Amino acid sequence: MLNPYVPRPIDMYTTVPLDPAADLSVLDEAKILAAPDDPADWPAWREQLARWRAEARRRVGYNGSRYDDEPADAFVVCLTWLWDELLYDHDRGAFTVDAFLAAAERDFGGFDGVVLWHAYPNQGIDDRDQFDYYTDVPELADVVTAFREHDVRVYLAYYPWEESEPERVADLVASTGADGVFLDSSKEGSVHVRTALDAVRPGLTMEGESRLPLARVHDHAMSWAQWFADSPVPGVLRAKWFERRHILHHTRRWHRSHLEELHSAWLNGSGMLVWENVFGVWVGWSERDRSVLRAMRRVQATHRAWLQSEHWTPLADHPGGDVPVYASRWEHRGVVLWTVVNTGGDYDGPWLAAEVPGDAGFAELATGAALTVSADAGGRTVVGGRLPAGGIAAVITGDVGIGAAPRGSEMSLADDVSFPARAAVRTSVPRATWTAPTVPDGMERVPSGRYELVVHHRVRETGVYGEAPYVDEWKPLPPRLHHTGTLHRVVTIGDVAIGRREVTNAEFAAFVRATGYRPVRAERFLSHFVDGAPPAGREDEPVTHVELDDARAYARWAGLRLPTEDEWQVAGEAGLLQRGSPAVWNLTESEHTDGRTRFLILKGGSGWRADGSDWYFDGGVRAPDFSVKYLRCGAGLDRSPSVGFRCAVDLARGDQR
Repeated sequence: MLNPYVPRPIDMYTTVPLDPAADLSVLDEAKILAAPDDPADWPAWREQLARWRAEARRRVGYNGSRYDDEPADAFVVCLTWLWDELLYDHDRGAFTVDAFLAAAERDFGGFDGVVLWHAYPNQGIDDRDQFDYYTDVPELADVVTAFREHDVRVYLAYYPWEESEPERVADLVASTGADGVFLDSSKEGSVHVRTALDAVRPGLTMEGESRLPLARVHDHAMSWAQWFADSPVPGVLRAKWFERRHILHHTRRWHRSHLEELHSAWLNGSGMLVWENVFGVWVGWSERDRSVLRAMRRVQATHRAWLQSEHWTPLADHPGGDVPVYASRWEHRGVVLWTVVNTGGDYDGPWLAAEVPGDAGFAELATGAALTVSADAGGRTVVGGRLPAGGIAAVITGDVGIGAAPRGSEMSLADDVSFPARAAVRTSVPRATWTAPTVPDGMERVPSGRYELVVHHRVRETGVYGEAPYVDEWKPLPPRLHHTGTLHRVVTIGDVAIGRREVTNAEFAAFVRATGYRPVRAERFLSHFVDGAPPAGREDEPVTHVELDDARAYARWAGLRLPTEDEWQVAGEAGLLQRGSPAVWNLTESEHTDGRTRFLILKGGSGWRADGSDWYFDGGVRAPDFSVKYLRCGAGLDRSPSVGFRCAVDLARGDQR
């Protein structure tokens, strides 16, 4: 059985044969080309890398001319939930792009691009497909425009595991003005998708996940380097070495330290994927890691030409000995730039020993650190200084005025590696406007008391109550994924009654007529109604196409409230609840927020079940002890034909009916 806390064989680096006669095609599918431990082997290693690149380019007939027109300079991309509370104000029903980007600038030094993740894990709750979760957002094109006005590119997510037409991908990109697509769970995009995107406009990006095949590097300017394990001495990203203008985005979604990825990206002149909200689970970055990325971005913003130069020497100009400091050397127009990492503890000493004139002038661009310059016995110029544990640096020589050095005094890297935890807190339960003296008609009294509840759920990446289902794990696979999990909850139920059945279409229509209720966002609201009334013959069916705020509004009007998921489960296990036809999931008054993601717990299951993939939302009628986490969206996307609600009311103490 695989240990989930160590890289899988497929994630591991690949050793480079140093025999000059070796068949180097064994490197064609590598993620990272490992560096030898012994510095004496580094020159031979670099020679083999150069030979492999030349042979591989001939082998696939490589033509990189697309890179002349397709921008490949999005070094830092954020995979963000479209309905992140930094990006969308749920109370006002409005997007807040400026607030999102202000936080990005403060925490990470800004983003070059964002991927607007949108559908999974809610997709499959009804018959909507992945495109509906974009096209049903009327202002999506405006959101894209707002990002682009800040020079931030926008990419849309596309799930190749769901059957769809490439033309729909292209139509979506064209209608929104997006800059391309990220492909979930697929190493490469189909030729059909590539052709469809090219027909929209030149320069659209298609980014696959994991190991991009060499034959597709020419038409994928970026790739998603998820779960790449580096060698002890930092190695070379295979796709980046093959095409210097290609950008990979390192990420390990469940890890709480990103230092190894940051170091690899820095030495390879490549990028990072920032992903703090993983399908509704908070996996935030430490202040140490954020500060390292901020330092990297100061150089990426001004020295792209160096980081994508053909003149790249990995593991260059090492000072010798057991120094845990490594550098890549980049040259552009006669000016040399070194990207430097410290893989050890706090260090104060030489970083580089290079054959460059000692009076050439040196500056450190990432943090503004003070440098010491001297000469060694062999006549090489030695550059060094203080470099904190895990720190990075950028040393430039020649015309040190090129680009923008940090303003003011030295900018130190943070040493706080603690996880910035966020608690998913249940929002306060709105109380009913009255306490019922007796159990109202159509309701059942829930036995009060202390309960030890057993909650069953399908283990998914979204968790249930805000907990992270995986911490510091490499890619979770069955049986760590998609099996039935068990949670134990100790709860106290007060004196409460719960609706025997769900609120019906007719009852909700009466509420709308009496109050003139209109939601903040009206999309999909009661979309199954005809001329404002329930369809003939369906008056007694559970009302659907309502979201949590709609249900709360009805309950307030009726002097009631929604049940919590605990009350719902106790009542269901006591046999007090009836299910309407068709069966629908029930909203509960168990909304949670961690300040970035809102979600609620649904109970009961539904008659609808999406088949064909484990990635779809749970369906089918469920036992009372089954719970599912439903991420809250905006623009009415929560409203579904598979979701309804029932009400509850607090009872006056002592009622025994």
